[in-house]
Amino acid sequence: MKIRLGENSYGKNAIQLSKIIRHPAYHEFRQITVSVSLKGDFEEAHTNGDNSKILPTDTQKNTVYALAKDHFKSSVEDFAIYLANHFVSTQPQVGTATVAIAEHLYQRIMLDGNEHPHTYIGGGSEKHTTVVTKDATSVSVTSGIADLLILKTTDSAFEKYIKDTYTTLKETSDRILATKCTITWEYDPLPADYTEQYNSIREVLLRTFAGHKSLSVQQTLYAMGAAVLESHANVKDVYLEMPNKHHIPFNLEQFNIRHENEIFMATDEPYGLISGRVTRE
Repeated sequence: MKIRLGENSYGKNAIQLSKIIRHPAYHEFRQITVSVSLKGDFEEAHTNGDNSKILPTDTQKNTVYALAKDHFKSSVEDFAIYLANHFVSTQPQVGTATVAIAEHLYQRIMLDGNEHPHTYIGGGSEKHTTVVTKDATSVSVTSGIADLLILKTTDSAFEKYIKDTYTTLKETSDRILATKCTITWEYDPLPADYTEQYNSIREVLLRTFAGHKSLSVQQTLYAMGAAVLESHANVKDVYLEMPNKHHIPFNLEQFNIRHENEIFMATDEPYGLISGRVTRE
């Protein structure tokens, strides 16, 4: 029986990096998680234990910290592209480098109507993400938002669905719609300003969610993805995962209190998970 090595890669995951960018009037704080994955000529390491073409993952980690000093000054996309290009251009045995970055968002605290120069408040669970894949001839950039917690208290319904022996869910024309969604989009062609593009796409997503009269999470998912494609010609497709963060009406009538769609029980599990990719024909 002939045995051979299939597709393989290796790298360093979950590199935690924080940076202070010191401007004359204020400090800019950035916190990111970086993961590096390399593909290339590594067969001898697997089959014969020959590590002569292996760049240690600890070295990859150190490279991220060292290059961040001079090259992490703007968007996570720009830094990921620089890192991926570094690994491909300096390591001839590396055919493809993939760099994934998630940025943990912070905002300067507002005091007396002004932003404090060096004090920040966290942005909750939301993260700005990017995945850059680079080989000798091409680069691809997929950016997105992870763990974006959004909620609307009305303009959401769920009716006229299948009902069988096991259905207990009641139809509703007015419910809370809440989700902690993950959204990614691929750029083609690549933009000149990743930060401007990210902020613009994020605003389109939030504006669509807020203004859409939802008949289902599926319908809202499609509307959000379509709005991005309609407003950004350089976005190839949009992928959305929208788990239901259920807020179930609490039965006040058992206490002879009138139910007026005001009191709910928030539940995390189990939850419905709706996902889909919206693309151009």
